[in-house]
Amino acid sequence: MVPASVRVVLAVLLSAILGAASVAADLPSAADRIQPYAKHPRYWQYRGQPVVLLGGSKEHNLFQIPDLEEHLKLLASVGGNYVRNTMSSRERGNVQPFARLPDGRYDLERWNDEYWRRFDNLLRLTHQLGIIVQIEVWDRFDYSEKQWETTPFNPKNNVNYSYERSGFTDKYPEHPGENKQPFFFTTPQQRNNVVVLRYQQRFVDEMLRRSLRYPNVLYCIDNETSADEAWGAYWADYIRARARAAGARAFVTEMWDEWDLQSPQYRRTTDHPERYDFVEVSQNNHQRGDNHWNKFQWARRQLETNPRPLNAVKTYGADQGAGGMKQTSMHWWRSWFGRAATTDTYDDYGNTREGAARWWRHLIGGAAAVRFHRPPAGIGLNAQAQQQIRSARIFLEEFNIVRASPDVKHELLSDRSENEAYLTHIGTEAYAVYFPDGGDVRLSVPPAEEYQVRWLDISASRWNPDTAAHGEKTIRLKVPGSGPWLALIRNEAVPSSTTANPGPAK
Repeated sequence: MVPASVRVVLAVLLSAILGAASVAADLPSAADRIQPYAKHPRYWQYRGQPVVLLGGSKEHNLFQIPDLEEHLKLLASVGGNYVRNTMSSRERGNVQPFARLPDGRYDLERWNDEYWRRFDNLLRLTHQLGIIVQIEVWDRFDYSEKQWETTPFNPKNNVNYSYERSGFTDKYPEHPGENKQPFFFTTPQQRNNVVVLRYQQRFVDEMLRRSLRYPNVLYCIDNETSADEAWGAYWADYIRARARAAGARAFVTEMWDEWDLQSPQYRRTTDHPERYDFVEVSQNNHQRGDNHWNKFQWARRQLETNPRPLNAVKTYGADQGAGGMKQTSMHWWRSWFGRAATTDTYDDYGNTREGAARWWRHLIGGAAAVRFHRPPAGIGLNAQAQQQIRSARIFLEEFNIVRASPDVKHELLSDRSENEAYLTHIGTEAYAVYFPDGGDVRLSVPPAEEYQVRWLDISASRWNPDTAAHGEKTIRLKVPGSGPWLALIRNEAVPSSTTANPGPAK
């Protein structure tokens, strides 16, 4: 008799072969897929053209919201082309991926067609609108604390395995950052839990069978994970292998929980370009001001020998009225992880102004993708987020940021105060200086050249009239008003067509 473990492996292999065959018959061309830009691999290309990803959305598992089409059209209307989607089912009105039986339990061998219909709808609509979807396959919050009570993977909620066979228990009360949930230890290099791994694989296979048919999808293994390196490595390799078997390529990353990009945790991504095609830096958005810039620039330098895109799919920061979270309510988990608790009165995630500044600092600093996080920790796609996206797209229409290099240590800016201004430039052809809230600095430029200075009022998404400036070693840049502004300085000797940047692909 063939052992049960061997039967499981054979069944998984057969499913993969049949699934790959069905996907391969309906694949987009390789050139059309979202992928690192061939000429400048720190950025993305889509449909063969370079593209900068700007986004904001109001929910994490976007495919489950009832007004999805309206929400995506709003994003596209302001120049947005980037969303995040977890495969989660923990909000009111959500459905689970597995079929539910009359007794209330789930059958992990059968699908819930409504769940996958919603997922297909997201893929179809985003593809039509030219929006890139970054999928997070696993979210640690789905399998711990109160969410463990309702997930189909809890043995009490399914007909496929028991607590004894699965190795699970009935409660996991710890915060998922503690990494005590055996759901995240099933892979062969960990506890080799073939009973549960089979159904995890089955879920991923179905997700890939549907999503590989679309060219506008990126994959992230987890949401801010503290899991073992082996967990992420297994699923990254698994997804890439399944895509290859189907005749496609999947571009994969992992999102670590650590807030400091200099943590050794991030080397699991940066040191393994053969496994991770891009680097997710969202947790840097817990940093502020110059520290936020410096940490990101440090991470960017780690990729100098093998450049890859850096994405920030979650930008934190929201006023209380916009869904912000009081720091006092977060003390318990900050202390839990050994992060210094404080008695400051600002929001733990930062206010709306700081959230917008983080979004822009990453954009000016060389990130390939930036998105506002959903409420309550971010501004999602509210009116302020729409304004920022609209202004950024106006700026990118005039400045080819793909060709630009950030002024990492602010060497070209003088009379600069902490967090006053941030610069990126295309050689001596064009300069872009972002001011989070007013400012007055000097920009070093080659002398005896004529320059055109344009001011973008970010809060109004409007250019001020151009002014001329003569380069006498420096140009003074005094912001016309308070609030966020961006100065675009162009050398008049260079045609504007050489510095313009393409807009979002449609």
